[in-house]
Amino acid sequence: MSDETTKSSNLPALSKQVTELVLAGSLSHAEQAFAEAADQFGDLAVVEVLNNIPPQVTALHMAGFDGGKMSLATLLVPPKAWADSLAFFAATWPDDLIEDDPERIAESLFAHVHGVVFSTDDEERRVELLQAASATDHGATAFAILFSMAPKEILEVAGEIISKGPYLTGQTSSDNDVVPLAIALAQASEDGWDRALFELFPEFRHSADLADAEFSDDPDEEPTFLQRSTKELLYRLRKQVPSTRSAAKPGSRRSLGTGIFS
Repeated sequence: MSDETTKSSNLPALSKQVTELVLAGSLSHAEQAFAEAADQFGDLAVVEVLNNIPPQVTALHMAGFDGGKMSLATLLVPPKAWADSLAFFAATWPDDLIEDDPERIAESLFAHVHGVVFSTDDEERRVELLQAASATDHGATAFAILFSMAPKEILEVAGEIISKGPYLTGQTSSDNDVVPLAIALAQASEDGWDRALFELFPEFRHSADLADAEFSDDPDEEPTFLQRSTKELLYRLRKQVPSTRSAAKPGSRRSLGTGIFS
């Protein structure tokens, strides 16, 4: 029996094993199963398993890892499988944590997204990951949650995009880690960038409006334009968690059509 045949015959069993381990809460054992499969059959075996296990299982597994605890799934998850799994992340968040410490959840989600997107230097993979994730309603909300941690910087990036288009430098008044992610998203998907902006700043129908907006440094001062809070966005993502009996579908939100890189 060839190695390829052996791998193919073992994949269903491996997918079932990983699924059962994750659902039982044994993430370290699931990760060990991934590592053994990669050693025996190569990285593509892990990719195939991640393509075949349910997205809610992928979400449960990857929620246990961030930039500090790298998972093989972080490095190898296919873009579509990752995009689908993001729909289920909010199901892992306790209600009291959303209510009492939304920033902590947002930071954990940022560590996950940043860890996946920037896990390798493969620019083509990075673009595919960002395009797939931001093509869904839940993906747009997830990016808006991350951007809600640094709204002033996001406004500055939007202004840079308006004035410089594809020549933007990404320089802002802050070295906040969210800025490189925002720029990477804008460069990877014009529509995805727009959708995330619209989710965070629902009053803006065109990102050019952002260039003239002002953002106060005073956290107690009411914003002069509507901005969804981190907590509100977390609850919005919670409402977008699909039934496990239905697949996450691409969103139907219209493009805002800014033509930022055309």
